[in-house]
Amino acid sequence: MFPPRRPSVPTVNRSLRRDLYAAGAAALLVTAAVLIGRHIQGTSRTLFVDWPPLLASWGPHVGPGTPAALVVAIATVAYGPSLAARLPWRTLLPLAWGTATAWICSLALIDGWDRGIAHRLTTRYEYLQVIDRFDDIPAALRDFTHHILLDSPDNWPAHIAGHPPAATLTFVLLDRIGLRGGGWAGMWCVIVGATACVAVLVTIRALADEALARRAAPFLVLAPAAVWMGTSADAYFAAVAAWAVALLALAVTGRSLWWAGASGLLFGLTCYLSYGLTLVALIAAAVLALGRHGIRERPALLVPLLAGLAVVPTAFTLAGFDWWEAYHLLVTRYYQGAGGTRPYGYWVWANLACTVLITGLATAAGLRRTGAVLLHRRTGTTGRAAEARLALLVSAALLALLAADLSGMSKAETERIWLPFGVWLLPACALLPRPRAWLTAQALLALLLNHLLSTGW
Repeated sequence: MFPPRRPSVPTVNRSLRRDLYAAGAAALLVTAAVLIGRHIQGTSRTLFVDWPPLLASWGPHVGPGTPAALVVAIATVAYGPSLAARLPWRTLLPLAWGTATAWICSLALIDGWDRGIAHRLTTRYEYLQVIDRFDDIPAALRDFTHHILLDSPDNWPAHIAGHPPAATLTFVLLDRIGLRGGGWAGMWCVIVGATACVAVLVTIRALADEALARRAAPFLVLAPAAVWMGTSADAYFAAVAAWAVALLALAVTGRSLWWAGASGLLFGLTCYLSYGLTLVALIAAAVLALGRHGIRERPALLVPLLAGLAVVPTAFTLAGFDWWEAYHLLVTRYYQGAGGTRPYGYWVWANLACTVLITGLATAAGLRRTGAVLLHRRTGTTGRAAEARLALLVSAALLALLAADLSGMSKAETERIWLPFGVWLLPACALLPRPRAWLTAQALLALLLNHLLSTGW
């Protein structure tokens, strides 16, 4: 048997140029979104953001997290790829989680403990504002839909009205067990949110191969998305959704009824954390397609999956919360507020610029390679099966994100709202050569964003 032929130098250089073109196009998209957005906001003030396309304001600063962020970035760029390649798998996963947690925390602490972590979930839009209204949880759930519309009595703040009550109940239960206040709530989101990278790694290893998961690990750890995962409830939502997908991948590849049931339970919870995360079903469909042989061999896997999926919806329905009624009221509330004024014609493409900022230029290049892998597979060109499976998973996440974009229900703030989709685009970076160069670009983007802008929601 002959060894596989290595690509010629001209082929390698051509691929690298195309990667750079993709990254350059992504940078131009962001530039256009900034310049056109500033013009629209300056003339008509219909975007309701100070530094379009991000909900942020210009404010160069440093803080106590600056040295730590630099250390984490330099160490991950220098040693991340080599450690990810050679560490035992069971060591790699907790190291990835710990490093991701350190990266998120250090970036948040650039704004200081109070402003960067403890205060984030206590603003007038956030969940901690309504803890005292859930003294009687069953009564609050029965009455939840009566306070969604802006003209309803004691209407919920924006984030409570904009999500099913499992999101708010998370922080109510934290308060009940003694973890009160913004500091505990913020650290909950950071620590749980950081596990999303582990869930994605587990999924890639199960459905594609371990080598690709190891190549993706440093990019998942050092993601620019960490700027917004710091004390954002959407980081927590991203982790729950990611683990639902990961457990499904383990179920179909390991033929485990227990994993299937646990996956269904988390999928049900995901839908009661955020209405938009029903689109994670597209990623789940990709997992089922990639694991179809396991399902054919053990079709009973679908029974605990569906049973688990029914648990959370049944519990909330019996408690008196109607998901569909709440969703339709939310649509009305959305158009009563800024969502009814923000121009769809700008945000439908500027949202994609926000995605570039949370996933980085490396991901733009990785998505270019993802498309190439799928094209070669369709045209019959010989390629690695594992890369094609990874490309299918990434493409499903991209499709979910585009569906959210076209819906018009995500105009602005998608740098936060789309974190659950963004974490699944990052593995495309596993297809890139020269990982340290691309990791450097990722780290620089995150550091610049957090030091030059004051982000918030």
